[in-house]
Amino acid sequence: MSMPDTKTNSIGAELVVEIGSVAHGGHCVARHEGRVIFVRHGIPGERARIRLTDAGESAKFWRADVVDVLEPSPDRVPHFWRVADSVSSWEHGHPPVGGAELGHVSPSRQRSLKGEVLAEQLKRLAGVELSTEVEAVGAASAADAEIHDGGTGLAWRTRASFAVTAGGKLGMHAHRSDQVIPVREMPLAVDGVNALRLWEIDLQGIERVEVAAPANGSRPLVLLAPVPGTRAKRLSTILAQLPADVSVASYDPLKDETLQLRGRTWVQESAAGHDYRVTGAGFWQIHRDAPETLVGAVTGFLHDGGFLEPGAAVADLYAGAGLFTAPLADAVGVTGTVLSVEGAPGTSRDARKNLHGAPQVEIVQGRVERVLRQNPRSFDALLLDPPRAGAGKAVVGQLMAANPRAIAYVSCDPASFARDVGYFQQGGWSLSALRAFDLYPHTHHLETVALLTPRG
Repeated sequence: MSMPDTKTNSIGAELVVEIGSVAHGGHCVARHEGRVIFVRHGIPGERARIRLTDAGESAKFWRADVVDVLEPSPDRVPHFWRVADSVSSWEHGHPPVGGAELGHVSPSRQRSLKGEVLAEQLKRLAGVELSTEVEAVGAASAADAEIHDGGTGLAWRTRASFAVTAGGKLGMHAHRSDQVIPVREMPLAVDGVNALRLWEIDLQGIERVEVAAPANGSRPLVLLAPVPGTRAKRLSTILAQLPADVSVASYDPLKDETLQLRGRTWVQESAAGHDYRVTGAGFWQIHRDAPETLVGAVTGFLHDGGFLEPGAAVADLYAGAGLFTAPLADAVGVTGTVLSVEGAPGTSRDARKNLHGAPQVEIVQGRVERVLRQNPRSFDALLLDPPRAGAGKAVVGQLMAANPRAIAYVSCDPASFARDVGYFQQGGWSLSALRAFDLYPHTHHLETVALLTPRG
């Protein structure tokens, strides 16, 4: 174990603190001699020894990991994954991997902490006082818990991203670090990911590995991002070590180019009675139960409010491969219209293939703000599912200018969502309904579905 630094303001120094309230971003707030420290791997109310991971006299705040729990919370549980457990990892002289920063917290307390973050962001950024229960999803809430994850919040990721160590071993990055820690399992991933046993393969010549294993059990896809200059023979050697029924492709993230090595460069997903082709690097909801959950929440809000009827004109913005577009098309029928807008060319091509049998759907590839500006029109209802950065003030203004009767907003970030709710409120709109879902157990992330309507 590495010895702690004796200077209290340097990286590696250890301090004893009281862990304060949860904050957005996967950490809690602690203070030391007036200095704010964002601490990961703690629980509010605990007393713990922490190790500074980002510090300095001129820094506005410091960052730290818990390395020893002196007075534990009753909600603390043994971490399910040793390499993501901060206490165990630092005992072995290295930081934990990212991606399971709440694994030491009971699932019910995880959800309550996420609810606190959502409420705080809405109050601070939108002036909205609202407490929302973060709902468990799938096996964590259903009678089939024994079949899937037993309610533990494991085995939900249908996508996983890995780094590669200098020695060619499968690994993951430590939080906010270039350091790669070797891994020999991914407990948050579905069986289709772990069954590949990628940690047994010599991955020299590869920088990153992306895996998509659809929840419907269809053919998985492995994307290999080679180090520049890697020879084709090296890729062939890796290919030979992967199961024969797995599709494999090489991927250049800078050029967004995918090259088929074996099988397909896409996977087939299923949700809400539809099948979807999704290119290897294309976006799809990660949690195995997320597509059905989100489609149900969105269509429920719009349908129950009378905003989604046959003949209606609706738009699906940031539409991806068409997860929401297809059920919206079902709802409005052939007498209605659905505008589907997606910025990524490959994903937009997927949407075009997925919706080719729905004449009421218009697929447009381009940035949402540009499409709305170049072809302004009115809609009965709008749906948006933007990336983590949210829609932003300009797009919110364009959405309100389209004069819809309602807007359904799907978000994966409570801060950008709350900011945008504030913009809607300034424009005369109200947050009429809100649901929150724990689609990322053991991480600080959550998903929200909101219904916004014009006041008066």
